[in-house]
Amino acid sequence: MKGIVFNLLERVVVNRHGEAAWDALLDETGLSGTYTSLGSYPDAEIEALVGAASQALGMAPGEVLRWFGREAMPLLAGHYPAFFQPHSSTRSFVMSVNSIIHPEVRKLYTGAGCPHFHFENASDGALLLGYNSPRRLCALAHGFIEGAADYFGETVRVEHPRCMHHGDANCQLAIHTLTAGAKIAADAA
Repeated sequence: MKGIVFNLLERVVVNRHGEAAWDALLDETGLSGTYTSLGSYPDAEIEALVGAASQALGMAPGEVLRWFGREAMPLLAGHYPAFFQPHSSTRSFVMSVNSIIHPEVRKLYTGAGCPHFHFENASDGALLLGYNSPRRLCALAHGFIEGAADYFGETVRVEHPRCMHHGDANCQLAIHTLTAGAKIAADAA
């Protein structure tokens, strides 16, 4: 896992719960918390931090990942506005991940193991996103989608009809746009 993910997690935790909360997670896990954005770290470290946050917040690990993804999106928009500016909707943005965002991530962060998404349109107008990754971070992807919707001023409902955590070979997320809105300015605080 690239250090940028750990850096984002730290910023989200500190922004929402304060420095002491981040320090408590590090104490609980025994991790140093020294992550460089370009560094690579064992997936077990993010799993440990999410597990500790799960205990501290009384949330399931998947809920923690979903919360993290949603809260991280404004930070990503602030750091990488060029990924967001060409888009006016969540759907357009999400569909650009494979062809624009992940190739750029791989350039910036050599060795980044990005998932590959498969897209299709459902008969009810939903965007079906297929997700398959050995990391099984579909809840994080779900949170990123919700965070993108917040950024674009939209309301979405994300369903998860197939999930690797429930024995399926891959995950499928169905993204229903409920209300469209205008893009909002990212708060990179």
